[in-house]
This record gives sequence, C-alpha cells and structure tokens, in this order.
Amino acid sequence: MEKYIHKVNYYETDKMGITHHSNYIRWMEEARVYFLENIGFGYDKLEEDGIISPVIGINCEYKESTTFYDEISIEVSVKEFKGVRLVIQYEMKNNKTGNLVLIGTSEHCFLDKDGKPIRLNKQFPQFNSKLKELAKKSV
Repeated sequence: MEKYIHKVNYYETDKMGITHHSNYIRWMEEARVYFLENIGFGYDKLEEDGIISPVIGINCEYKESTTFYDEISIEVSVKEFKGVRLVIQYEMKNNKTGNLVLIGTSEHCFLDKDGKPIRLNKQFPQFNSKLKELAKKSV
C-alpha cells in the first residue's frame, strides 16, 4: 500500500522549532483514515454501516524530532486483530533523511451507535475478513 505523506506545518512546531509531540497522534489518525479508505472501509462507510471505532489506547516511541516543512512518510499496518480489538501500527520516517521518527500503535474496539460492542465476524464479515487478512501479513 502507498504510504501516507504529511508535511510538517509551521503551527505544529513549538518555540524551539520542533514538532510538538501531540501532533504525531493527529498524524496517526490522518494516516489511519487514509489506510482505511484504501482498503475499502473508510470511516464514512463504517459510520454509514453503524460502526463506531473509538481509540482505546495509544502508544508512541519517539525516535527523532521533526521540524517545519519536513515530509514524513507514514506506513500503516494491522499489527493485531482478534475480532474484538484492533491494533494498528504506524512507522514514521523523515523523507529527507530516511531516519525513523516514530513507531506507534493505536488500539480500537468496534461499537454500534448505542455504544454496544459489535461482533464483526457476524455483523460485518467482509470487514472482519479484511482485517484478519491484513493482520496475517504483519506476522
């Protein structure tokens, strides 16, 4: 899959000219939205089908700082999926240097619009199958 590219904006940097750490989590979301659209299950489709997928955990290991106008490529993969909990992994690299910037994960569950857990394998078998297929590739 094609990597998501984010160009660091001036407003994302702090007084020292370095990207503020909170922005990487936003970039994870941007890349996740892009990833899901590319596998045929964009957030608009999921929400139309009545699926809500809240973030229940975030983990970030910052490896190198970035600055204004750096281009960051973000590779997204399904690290783990066991039907109820989805773990997505992110690897960010600075396109100019090729250096690793961040490795992170986000954890998600699947709920209906009333906040009740959804069993994807029964209610949304195509989405369930796609996530299982992608999780096998990352092993």
